[in-house]
Amino acid sequence: MQDFRVFRHTLVDLKQVTKVYGSGHTAVTALHPTDFTLSSGEFATVIGPSGSGKTTLLTIMGSLQQPTSGQVLINGEDTTNYSEHQRTDLRFNTFGFMLQGSNLIPFLTVKDQLALVDRFNHHKQHAMSMDSLFTMLGITDLARSYPAELSGGERQRVAIARALYNDPPIILADEPTASLDTSRALQVTELLATIAHKMNRGVVMITHDTRLLDTVDTVYEMRDGVLKKLDASGVQKIRAAAV
Repeated sequence: MQDFRVFRHTLVDLKQVTKVYGSGHTAVTALHPTDFTLSSGEFATVIGPSGSGKTTLLTIMGSLQQPTSGQVLINGEDTTNYSEHQRTDLRFNTFGFMLQGSNLIPFLTVKDQLALVDRFNHHKQHAMSMDSLFTMLGITDLARSYPAELSGGERQRVAIARALYNDPPIILADEPTASLDTSRALQVTELLATIAHKMNRGVVMITHDTRLLDTVDTVYEMRDGVLKKLDASGVQKIRAAAV
């Protein structure tokens, strides 16, 4: 497969985005003024402890909630003040979500998890067929299995297939390796890196796991609602602190 990283363009651009819950003396600032960009062909991760604001950032990026202030540009278009209908369309057509615990529907087989997407999408042609996705992710033999019959790593690969099936340019993954051992966690992140680099997708992974940083292109650290882009020495420091 061709490596598309030389053909990058900006997919996500957050400008001074904030999120405050509540008001007055009960106000809690979950996200301080934040700038963030994601390009096609880029695999970025946001690392930090629980409660630091990582998931808030991801949900604003994915149009699951609106910021208190600032701008959210997706593919160059300001989506900050979109209506709920516009945001629903944006989520369906632009983002593939991987949530914690894979979030598969327990009474549907692997094949039917993806077929459900087609029930809501009557017009769009898929860049990759279901069979092609299953082959790429090594889950062809699991097509008729139910989530309860799968290992943690297998469930995450199915979640990746479902996230990719609607051909979204942006994949947002919230702690996709939280329940996996080191070898399976690395397999999942290597797959996400391949998706970014070979399929020209933008991928953002939220994690607290420093084991996974070798596979990503860009590392951000989130602490107490403050986002910081790390250079090589910064990455080395957080690795050392985790030992």
